[in-house]
Amino acid sequence: MTDAEIMEKNLTLSFEFSLYVIQHPEFASQIPPQSRVVLLPGNDPELARINRETAERARQLDDEPNRPVCYIQFKRLLPARSRLARPRMANATRASSHA
Repeated sequence: MTDAEIMEKNLTLSFEFSLYVIQHPEFASQIPPQSRVVLLPGNDPELARINRETAERARQLDDEPNRPVCYIQFKRLLPARSRLARPRMANATRASSHA
């Protein structure tokens, strides 16, 4: 997996995790302040391994040696869904067919 793929996957996971904690404040309240959050997707063992290793390296270099680390395991991301409410066609034009 390339660095770009790792970054893209982790950006997606971070965004989804942010949405989750906003929608589930009771879950968010379990995360200690100033924690390092490490996302471990069950359906991507390579990324989970990379994230675990990256967290360990970061822990060794951390200026706060006792910073809590929260490993968040989850099975997978559900398919993305549209959140549009009642879309309708306001105006449509047909392409002209000139042969």
